[in-house]
Amino acid sequence: MELRRVAAIIALSCSALLLTSCLARRRVITRNKSTQTQTLLTANKEALLKLIENQTRLIGSLSATVDMVPSVGSVIKGKITEYTDFLAYIRYRKPADIRIIGLYPVVRNTAFDMVADGTGFRLYLPSKNKFITGGNEPVTALSANKLENLRPSFFLDALFIPPPTNKQICLPQDFTDEDNAVYILHFVEAGADGSLHLVRDVWFNRLNLHIVRQMTFDANGEILTDARYSGWKLFHGVAFPKVIDINRPQDEYGVVITLEKVEFNKPISNDQFVLEQPKGTVLQVLGSKPAASPAAATDSPASRKKKTN
Repeated sequence: MELRRVAAIIALSCSALLLTSCLARRRVITRNKSTQTQTLLTANKEALLKLIENQTRLIGSLSATVDMVPSVGSVIKGKITEYTDFLAYIRYRKPADIRIIGLYPVVRNTAFDMVADGTGFRLYLPSKNKFITGGNEPVTALSANKLENLRPSFFLDALFIPPPTNKQICLPQDFTDEDNAVYILHFVEAGADGSLHLVRDVWFNRLNLHIVRQMTFDANGEILTDARYSGWKLFHGVAFPKVIDINRPQDEYGVVITLEKVEFNKPISNDQFVLEQPKGTVLQVLGSKPAASPAAATDSPASRKKKTN
């Protein structure tokens, strides 16, 4: 009985202490080193989906000069190597025409030239004297040259965040704590066996409802693409991130794209999306072995002389 009385006294004393302001310490929660005055915005699933749809609707074309910093490796292997940044030009026209031309630093020679139309792509690598064609299917055998692992569809989905398809179900999540204040839309769809699996996540910053991250996943839940967005600003009335950090951990490459100059919804002619194979280059169709180089395919005078003897 005495123990109960002591416990009750302690409980009442603690309650009294909590009610007094002299012993209370107010802790201001700041996220991402932002200002202390933070008003979090609220939005439901429909409002967040509308933001994605509006972004898709407002952009019909893009012409941009960008700074690109490529990297190889992945966080999975615990090592990422970044390379010298280079200048690049990006041309995009809805629904899926895209061309990316990368130039080496200083000398400004072409590092790569890639064009795609949504069904297939063509990639020219001058330093390798190689011309590669293929579809947008995932890479099954990684090349030692990471540029050969590029697929335009990855860039498209990272640059222009698509709305959900008719087959996808959207599930919202409020991920707000002392360190984070984001809404996450989880996109799931049924696989061939009928079971649901996560396809994509889109993260929204609750301070301004800008998209800050997009992750895509394979059927096993492994990350295919992890794209982060920052520096959102208005470019001629169109909101777009200035910095896009794209990582492909399974393909072991990544690139940070910083917009230097950009124009939206300007006409782009068809010839901007035409890339013919240069004469003398080796053609490689993905899924098959590279063709013999022109020099090797042509018999030398000595070999022809030997055959006639």
